[in-house]
Amino acid sequence: MKLDILNKIDSPRDLKKLNKSELYELAGELREVIINKVSHTGGHFGPNLGMIEATIALHYVFNSPVDKIVYDVSHQSYPHKILTGRKHGFIDPKQYNSITGYTSQLESEHDFFRVGHTSTSISLACGLAKARDIKGSKENIIAVIGDGSLSGGEAFEGLNNASASGNNFIVLVNDNEMSIAENYGGLYQNLAKLRETEGKSEDNFFKSFGFEYHYIKDGHDLDSLIDVFTKVKDTDKPVVIHMHTIKGRGYEDAEVNKEAFHWIMPFDLETKEPLFSYEGEDYTQITDDFLCEKASKDNRIVGITAGTPVPVGFKNFRNKFKNQFMDVGIAEEHAIALASGIASQGGKPVASFFSSFIQRTYDQLSQDLAINNNSALILVHGNGISGGDITHLGIFDIPLIANIPNIVYLAPTNKEEYIAMMDWGLEQNQHPVVVRVPSNEVTSTGENVEADFSDLNKYKKVSKGSEVAIIGLGAFFQLGEKVQAKLKEELNIDATLINPIFITGIDEDMLNELVGNHRIVITLEDGLLDGGFGEKISRFYSDKNMIVLNYGATKEFTDKIDINELYKRYHLREDLIVDDIKNMLK
Repeated sequence: MKLDILNKIDSPRDLKKLNKSELYELAGELREVIINKVSHTGGHFGPNLGMIEATIALHYVFNSPVDKIVYDVSHQSYPHKILTGRKHGFIDPKQYNSITGYTSQLESEHDFFRVGHTSTSISLACGLAKARDIKGSKENIIAVIGDGSLSGGEAFEGLNNASASGNNFIVLVNDNEMSIAENYGGLYQNLAKLRETEGKSEDNFFKSFGFEYHYIKDGHDLDSLIDVFTKVKDTDKPVVIHMHTIKGRGYEDAEVNKEAFHWIMPFDLETKEPLFSYEGEDYTQITDDFLCEKASKDNRIVGITAGTPVPVGFKNFRNKFKNQFMDVGIAEEHAIALASGIASQGGKPVASFFSSFIQRTYDQLSQDLAINNNSALILVHGNGISGGDITHLGIFDIPLIANIPNIVYLAPTNKEEYIAMMDWGLEQNQHPVVVRVPSNEVTSTGENVEADFSDLNKYKKVSKGSEVAIIGLGAFFQLGEKVQAKLKEELNIDATLINPIFITGIDEDMLNELVGNHRIVITLEDGLLDGGFGEKISRFYSDKNMIVLNYGATKEFTDKIDINELYKRYHLREDLIVDDIKNMLK
């Protein structure tokens, strides 16, 4: 790879020494580096390719880190990282994993926050601006936002506050006409009108807030970018720069198929084939197939997603049932309230999210849904302990959801239970029902599971034994089976194995039955222990002669730690659990 210009760049200071011709050459080199690196490691592809020229212009005009740039979501920050001393993480395969996929102040003085969720940059930048004004300094504050992030409620709140500040505040809106999927909502109609009129329309969303407004027709034209950035540098008022870009710029497949190339798994640049593939059935497809079948017979079913239709089970549903599908954009809070409203009138809403994104909805789950006891069905994907980055951990949903009154949170252990739980959640009208979609590979028993979970908090005793009882929740039921087998093998103990089914309550009758001939109860959950499922069991036995061992994740933020290392750390392996049981039995 020939990197004549990039090899000269170790900081933004070096960038300012280049002429315009060299800047364009640098853009080509950045594009080549990002394509090559992300094809090997996976990551955010399209968003970064679309921000290359704008990032070069930002660092050419402004004086980072004195001037402070905050990237929304920060999934478009790869060019920024390369230009701010971290190119080794993109050009040296041995150092690919030394750099995170998001901004991090632990990596560089040019980053100010660890950010991986959307719609936050303007609010965070407002804080930087207020701190600047208190100190009496004069640096520029720039919030970069795009890729659909403007549809998030926090973005509106930030714009409202920033526009009223009356001081230097620059919002760079990267308008590539996309979120992860296609944009949805009235705001994007106004952006389209502004693009069509090259920013001249009097119907201007940003001006209505009170911002000074600038439009850049081609967000890949360095001359235009540098010209406008220079005009607004050191401004004494709130400014919006609205630039039109192409998501995936410079890689044809990404330009054509923007949604698929938003985030990618590693692939071969020559053949375009994925380097890793999974051929088996997965719960996302099971979700889609089930909902399509149900919706074909019942037009009251409405699928709801917040900008991520494909990975949460609506890939085919959204096309087959367009009148029964709503992508609300990056607006999970709205999605929950919307679902409650539909359910209140006899509709059958299915709202599907990732675990790390449903964190935004606590107030709506409690106030808009649970208090009104409306029977929406909510699916939680991407949950559980993982080797993911710090901003996308899926371990917090159990403490968040399972302790809200009226909500029934279910944990299927296999395909048949999952389908039955979705079916029951749609057909019953007594409770809001949440189903924790299994995070492991699909397990199918072939057994018929009745779609009736109305006898709340009644556990299923899969096998009856003595001495030790294993309560394996959801995706960790299979771990429970392994522990049971190892106890038999090493200690000749026939342990009782229980599938609790319900996360939100305890089966007091079954737990009382264990007291007579069991000494130890262990709980296994694929999530946070603090405030989680196992603590409910420990609390029940707190005044009884029973040893309870809870297994799950410790309360900590982890960042791309190998999952096997985490399982070892948390003793979530059958050999380590059995060793613990041996020690307790002694």
